Amino acid sequence: MTSERTELAANLARVRERIDRAASRSARHPEDITLIAVSKTKSAAQIRALYDAGVRHFGENRIQEREAKLGHLSDLDATWHMIGHLQSNKSAKAVRLFDTVDSLDSVALAERLDRGKKDFNTEVTEGTEKNREERKGSAANPTAPLRVLIEVKLDPGESKSGIRAEDLAPLAHAVLPLPHLNLRGLMGVPPYFDDAEQARPYFRRLRQLRDAIRAETGNHLLPVLSMGMSHDFEVAIEEGATEIRIGTALFGEREKA
Repeated sequence: MTSERTELAANLARVRERIDRAASRSARHPEDITLIAVSKTKSAAQIRALYDAGVRHFGENRIQEREAKLGHLSDLDATWHMIGHLQSNKSAKAVRLFDTVDSLDSVALAERLDRGKKDFNTEVTEGTEKNREERKGSAANPTAPLRVLIEVKLDPGESKSGIRAEDLAPLAHAVLPLPHLNLRGLMGVPPYFDDAEQARPYFRRLRQLRDAIRAETGNHLLPVLSMGMSHDFEVAIEEGATEIRIGTALFGEREKA
């Protein structure tokens, strides 16, 4: 594991350098860009190695996988992002396992998450929560509203998740009044291009959609734009990304299931 830890740290250093260069090109500060390590299919030991190297945000795609790793990583002071499609019937588990759901895509899911967070808050407040390792949120305020991002469908492929751009405003208006959710911005995944420059219009479009929602909701603060992955995150940063989701560039090629 020592050699793997060294390799992971070196990968992280290279990604940090690329972030710095992209931020410099767009007259931005690198510290304003959050690196989320996409740790799906990766071991607890690999996640811990990146944590030791300085990573504090991790993204998982599946409830079951996060549950399986929980006991091995519960001591880490990390922020856990749900970045995969979330079924409404798993919302109660999601609020216990994740600090933020970045893939909100329906009013039904928003309402289920809001109810699940309310119930969880009650358990925490009354001291009836059974599994203390599942307590999520700020250590100072574990009952703070759950952070959420709306996932916008940038890739027209039928298998891709997210809401259509024309449905974004109604969903945002429905989410904002929910007392146990804190809408912070948008997430999007453009189509894959060998040439990352071809993704630029999609990133720009997501930023424009965010700005339009700000105007429609009375300039409600929506600072987060989660966009860009290993092959195109530099372009995403140049177009305003505040969070990038990096898997392959950190961990190497993902093993086949």
